[in-house]
Amino acid sequence: MSVVANVRRATLEDRPSISALYLSAFPENERERVARLAADLLAEDTAPETVSLIAEIDSVCAGHIALSPVSIEGDPDWCGYILAPLAVAPAQQGNGVGSALVDTGLAQLAQSGASTVLVYGDPKFYSRFGFSAEAAESFLPPHKLEYPFGWQALVLDEPGSRSGPARISCVASLTDKALW
Repeated sequence: MSVVANVRRATLEDRPSISALYLSAFPENERERVARLAADLLAEDTAPETVSLIAEIDSVCAGHIALSPVSIEGDPDWCGYILAPLAVAPAQQGNGVGSALVDTGLAQLAQSGASTVLVYGDPKFYSRFGFSAEAAESFLPPHKLEYPFGWQALVLDEPGSRSGPARISCVASLTDKALW
């Protein structure tokens, strides 16, 4: 069953709701770290701007997504983002809230001229949106990955040719090795 959610830009006033969402949606060993990441990304000043979206159902926070800019050394014209984190309230999981957030976020990035979106997550979920491990082979994550099969990319706009894989750099909130 798909539920219609109102997807909008998150604001600093949404921080308590966003934190509560991550605390309820993630396992105990991850929830505090990921809730802090979501709140930090919402407040972090990035260039280009981090896209932070909230999905509401009946004026209640049902989901959240953050897409923050990443860069690669030696190519200042390349514009990429990383999708992290994403959460859906347990009662709304499987109802299309996560898909609505991903679709809206990707559409906004495509309109902004972003060339690539990276994600470190479940291939079964993200492959539905066109993410693949093959597309991510050109990009090295900033830290060693516990689950390398989860490193994926979606190319929105073919960049110019580059030789070899490039290491990405993330915004400050995503530099914690424990997140990887």
